[in-house]
Amino acid sequence: MVGSAAGSMLRATWRRAASAATAVARSRLSVPTRGLRLRVVDHALHSAASSDAVLRPLYMDVQATTPLDPRVLDAMLPYLVNYYGNPHSRTHAYGWESEAAMEHARQQVASLIGADPREIIFTSGATESNNIAIKGVARFYRSRKKHVITTQTEHKCVLDSCRSLEAEGFRVTYLPVQKSGIIDLKELEAAIQPDTSLVSVMTVNNEIGVKQPIAEIGQICSSRKVYFHTDAAQAVGKIPLDVNDMKIDLMSISGHKLYGPKGVGAIYIRRRPRVRVEALQSGGGQERGMRSGTVPTPLVVGLGAACELAQQEMEYDHKRISKLAERLIQKIMNSLPDVVMNGDPKQHYPGCINLSFAYVEGESLLMALKDVALSSGSACTSASLEPSYVLRAIGTDEDLAHSSIRFGIGRFTTEQEVDYTVEKCIHHVKRLREMSPLWEMVQDGIDLKSIKWTQH
Repeated sequence: MVGSAAGSMLRATWRRAASAATAVARSRLSVPTRGLRLRVVDHALHSAASSDAVLRPLYMDVQATTPLDPRVLDAMLPYLVNYYGNPHSRTHAYGWESEAAMEHARQQVASLIGADPREIIFTSGATESNNIAIKGVARFYRSRKKHVITTQTEHKCVLDSCRSLEAEGFRVTYLPVQKSGIIDLKELEAAIQPDTSLVSVMTVNNEIGVKQPIAEIGQICSSRKVYFHTDAAQAVGKIPLDVNDMKIDLMSISGHKLYGPKGVGAIYIRRRPRVRVEALQSGGGQERGMRSGTVPTPLVVGLGAACELAQQEMEYDHKRISKLAERLIQKIMNSLPDVVMNGDPKQHYPGCINLSFAYVEGESLLMALKDVALSSGSACTSASLEPSYVLRAIGTDEDLAHSSIRFGIGRFTTEQEVDYTVEKCIHHVKRLREMSPLWEMVQDGIDLKSIKWTQH
């Protein structure tokens, strides 16, 4: 019942949004929009006379970003149009109403993670939150503590913040992870030194979906009087988190990873015992002096609404996404040999599935699956086609790392979309393997690892 009611509400909201967009587009050029389910671009947006529609890919890349929930858009619209006051203007009603909306959003974000609203600082996203947490804590306590601990599989912005600290004279320990992608808690304990100020470990990995033992890490850090930061961008609103039960001192949150708007996020900074951070940005001293700059009311209202919806629907979403994930994995595994799931299968968020298809180049498979928006686990941004550092860290063979694809399942993913993706994936993997001389050699019983390749 919840699902059907929510579904009809979503459809009604999208119809309203689509008709409004069409009216605007007829008066001026507009960017193509896509339907929530049909993934169709209506050419009426370009020309009222044209009735053609262009199909767009299905969206299966929710780790990169999530679509804005229409109910979040509904909450934001008044603050984009009518209630446009600066929330920091204290002398008139325009400022007061924006400030009230901002504080309500702060309460909504805090409620989702079990925090006090005064512990929530609004930022531009998880990248900024991670920078404030890591650089801010390290620099504030630099006179007594010069050591930071993180893991090798963190998001790039955490690793780059740590590299930046190393250039300033800090020592950073990059903990390895096990084959499962999970850190060894004994190694963490051994790495903590008397001058360690911060441990930063992400909650859910953005590439392989592995969940770290956050409560246990929090307990270790608390007992050793070390601050614990977690990048929870991929976890907030998807799995239950409580900053007090898990003894988390700082937490990074991103709006567009939980069906909220892009360009907004938050950082939780504990008040008791108080965690001090050095501000990265100078200015008017907004957000308790930790993040100067005018808070964008429409965006934080959207973040707050997204957090409230996530809190209400977390259990329902998790069950539904788990079922769809199981369906995708079982259908692919039962139809194709030599498919490996990367990361721990149990300590894992079901909506992020990273599979390696042996003897298939991941980029070739992505190009073949052009009608599904997916991401490769192989970060091929350089000419050398280096495989993902996350997959390398869990000990994945280079050839398997190059053959990995990440499937993202979210709130708006349908069973039909999963089935279509699976069907296309199986077809193209079989087709690409038939073209592969390596696959042919394996079928003939040749052990590829025993071959000594020579360069010409």
